Amino acid sequence: MEREKRFMAAHAAGHDRIYRYFRRRTENAATAEDLCAEVFRIAWEKTGQDGSLSVMVLFGIAKNVLGNHGRSAVRSASLLGALQLERNHDGRTDGSPVHEALSQLRPDDREVLLLTYWDGFSSTEVSDLLNTSATAVRMRLHRARKALSNLLQTQTQPEGAAR
Repeated sequence: MEREKRFMAAHAAGHDRIYRYFRRRTENAATAEDLCAEVFRIAWEKTGQDGSLSVMVLFGIAKNVLGNHGRSAVRSASLLGALQLERNHDGRTDGSPVHEALSQLRPDDREVLLLTYWDGFSSTEVSDLLNTSATAVRMRLHRARKALSNLLQTQTQPEGAAR
C-alpha cells in the first residue's frame, strides 16, 4: 500500500511535466504519451527498490528513455529505408537481398518486422495483434532487426572475405 501511495504521488507530481518534456522533443502526442508511460513503468519498478521518486528522478529516467527512443528511431529509419527501397510497386521483393534475409529469419521475428515496417503498426498495436506486451514487442523487434542486419551483412560480404 505504501508503494502505491509513493508511486501515485510521484505520478501526480510529475506526469504533466514529463509529458510536456517529451511532447517538445518528439514528433507527435502519441509518441510522447508512450514514452511518458515508459517512464512511469520504470518508476513503478523503482518504487519496489527504494522510496525515492522525486520529479528529478523521473526526469532522469525520462532523459534515458528519450535517448533510447532516439537511437531506436535512427535504427528504425535506416531499416525502413532499406525495406522500402527493396519493395516494388505491388509490395513484393522478388529475390532481393532483403527478401532473402527476411525468409531466413524465424517466423516470429519476420512477423514483428513486417507488422512494424510494412504495415506501419506501432509497438502497442503489434502487441495487441500478437497478444503480448508492448515491451515484449520492442524487445522482439530489437532482436529481429539485429538478426536481419547480421544476415544482410553476411550476404553482402565478398565470398573470399574472412568472417
